Amino acid sequence: MMPERKRPSEIPNIQPVWEHVADDALRTSYERYKAIYQVPWVGVFALAYARYRNFFELWQSGLAELSESREYVETVLALRHSVENAVAELSPPPISGRLRDLGYSDREMDEIRQTIEIFSHGNFIQLPSAFATRHLLEGGSLGTSTSVTPYGKTHAPNVSVPFIMVEPHHTLADHKNLYGDVMQTLGLPFVNSDYRAFSRWPSYFALAWGDLRPHTTTPQHEAIAQRMHDEFLNAVSDMPNPAGLTGEKLLAAAEIDGDVENLLALVRFFSWLIPGLLINVAFFRAQLES
Repeated sequence: MMPERKRPSEIPNIQPVWEHVADDALRTSYERYKAIYQVPWVGVFALAYARYRNFFELWQSGLAELSESREYVETVLALRHSVENAVAELSPPPISGRLRDLGYSDREMDEIRQTIEIFSHGNFIQLPSAFATRHLLEGGSLGTSTSVTPYGKTHAPNVSVPFIMVEPHHTLADHKNLYGDVMQTLGLPFVNSDYRAFSRWPSYFALAWGDLRPHTTTPQHEAIAQRMHDEFLNAVSDMPNPAGLTGEKLLAAAEIDGDVENLLALVRFFSWLIPGLLINVAFFRAQLES
């Protein structure tokens, strides 16, 4: 039986080990992580897992060969296509004309598109591993095959835009309030990396978020998130398992770290959070495509 999608009644204790404060050994692990997934940042769920060092190292090594395989990447690309098609149901309104009215040039809007593409790719390529983690920890298993084919080429987008995030302490009052609204609306104790990167263009992000915000709590948004949740879990349950990773091994590593219950709550929390984030980024992408 697949784990259910359920909004947590309480947010667990989330203490990400941010890249800039990681020790040398963990920084090396983070660089390996970014190389595996071909991304310029470590997803916040992985940063939260890294607080549990033994668990994190086993989790990363146990999924590394799979995550660099053709079987994994092609599944991810199909999942992305499915989600981006589904977001059309929300009818994202075009935003380019409004940005031009504000003075945005075609070059600036292309830089926004490139930044969205970094996250569109990066979220989808990282996140099946989060669903695999929950599936394994709750008694599931990956596929029976142990054989994979290396993907062997670049799947990351070829973009030139700087990778910059606007942290809450960089912002003035209006933008602090916008970040506060994002967290309150989404029920989060932090602002996702995606939103911090899009905030490099504050007037753009304020418009884009204003369009998205009314959709985030609708039954239609939740229905798409539920379909995504099910598709991700079904996909990971069929993926090969070249390292023989099991829930029992992950739990044994977590027990060395301690506070297993909070770790399990983290895993459940991020599997709930992830579908909504992917929908929202796909919404922003569709706004600029119209």
